Amino acid sequence: QVQLVESGGGLVQPGGSLRLSCEGSGFTFSNYIMSWYRQAPGKERELVAVIASQEHTNYADSVTGRFTISRDNTKNTVYLQMNKLKPDDTAVYYCKAFWFPTTYWGQGTQVTVSS
Repeated sequence: QVQLVESGGGLVQPGGSLRLSCEGSGFTFSNYIMSWYRQAPGKERELVAVIASQEHTNYADSVTGRFTISRDNTKNTVYLQMNKLKPDDTAVYYCKAFWFPTTYWGQGTQVTVSS
């Protein structure tokens, strides 16, 4: 059974940090391109960051310089380190695994940035 389980969300003050984790199981994790998406209330889901390997990453303009995506294939886990958080970063964050033509999604974790 394929699973992607996110964790690490919560409430944080503006300027603070959080690290999200997403652990995969039931598929060959190392083969897959992993990414983080987010969806704020009333908005469409948007790509935040993607990682194929430690050398191949890409970020949305809105998070470049503040967020870092990484992966540990020995733990079947992808991470999103989020620094200098802003209220606009408030959203449900989802991880996605993709290896053509297959896509898996996690259930999401809530991140709220508020004072």
